[in-house]
Amino acid sequence: MLLSDRITGSAVAVLGAAAFFYGSKLPPVPGQQVGPSAFPMVVGAGLVLCGGLIVFGIGRHFEEVAEAEVAEHSAPELLEPMPAWRNWLALLPPALLAFYALASEALGFLPTAAIMVLTASLAFGAKPKLAVPLAIIAPFAINLIFLKLLRVPLPGGVLPFPW
Repeated sequence: MLLSDRITGSAVAVLGAAAFFYGSKLPPVPGQQVGPSAFPMVVGAGLVLCGGLIVFGIGRHFEEVAEAEVAEHSAPELLEPMPAWRNWLALLPPALLAFYALASEALGFLPTAAIMVLTASLAFGAKPKLAVPLAIIAPFAINLIFLKLLRVPLPGGVLPFPW
């Protein structure tokens, strides 16, 4: 079943508006300029913007140009059907989120995030030459952002953040 862009864009915009609204209701932290409301409000505003762009079809031209280029540069006999296991990739992000919820306290953020980034990268087609360094560097960068900028400690587990 295909949904129209107006329906999906509206759903994204409503989700963003809800995130913005409920984020704005979070209480401020005394002594800090940026509180817990900042992140949901920024994400909510971004979702409203993206949902609006989808509803009004802004950017649709780029998709049509890209599809036309693919059609003219590829012969039908050279196109291979997508493997059946790739249809299940939509379930990977929720599965990784469940894995994080179950494993992060015991393992800690760094190993859990490294496993998640490596798994997602490889599943979505990244070469190991890129996926492994990304899985090593990204968790440290994310932990640093949460620890230093947002002042939110993430689970230490077996491999706590070094600074």
